[in-house]
Amino acid sequence: MPRQPLDDTALDTVFRKARTHYGFKHEPIDEATLRELYDLLKWGPTSMNCQPARYVFVVSEEGKSRLIPALSEGNRDKAHEASATVIVAIDTRFYEHMPTVFPQSPNARERFAENPDKASDTACRNGTLQGAYLIVAARMLGLDVGPMSGFDHDMVDEEFFPDGRYKSNFLVNLGVGEPKTQRPRGPRLAFEEVAEVV
Repeated sequence: MPRQPLDDTALDTVFRKARTHYGFKHEPIDEATLRELYDLLKWGPTSMNCQPARYVFVVSEEGKSRLIPALSEGNRDKAHEASATVIVAIDTRFYEHMPTVFPQSPNARERFAENPDKASDTACRNGTLQGAYLIVAARMLGLDVGPMSGFDHDMVDEEFFPDGRYKSNFLVNLGVGEPKTQRPRGPRLAFEEVAEVV
């Protein structure tokens, strides 16, 4: 029996009417919700089930004070106002978990360990994909999101990942968005401009 598509409300929530938020109301997100968010996004597929993304949910004033100096000037207020700012990072040694997450390939760990370029490409591609799952899952749970890339990666990594194993990829602000801070929605390219059917 074929699966039925989600209804318009779900599609609007996740994509069609969803917006990037630049300002947030001061409403906290409890840890139970953050755990629920992870428990949803973790089911998104990654190649060989490698799951290289790692997440730091920065919610406290102390945590924000460590993060905000690394942000570009235009992103500091956004992160300060957001209930949480997620550092989406990648584990450069994700392959150490391969015997657990992909047991059907007993030599998967060694194949990545012996090929640093392949490991790096795999971590970057799949870690970014998992960050996108985080955005979709957050919207599905009723949270507003604002992904950001304007920050000093070296500063963030030194502050939050001093042993060098994890590397920051991008940031995602979470919370209850402030509608008055939204910008006009940017146009999207048409199917004919970006796709072909062969």
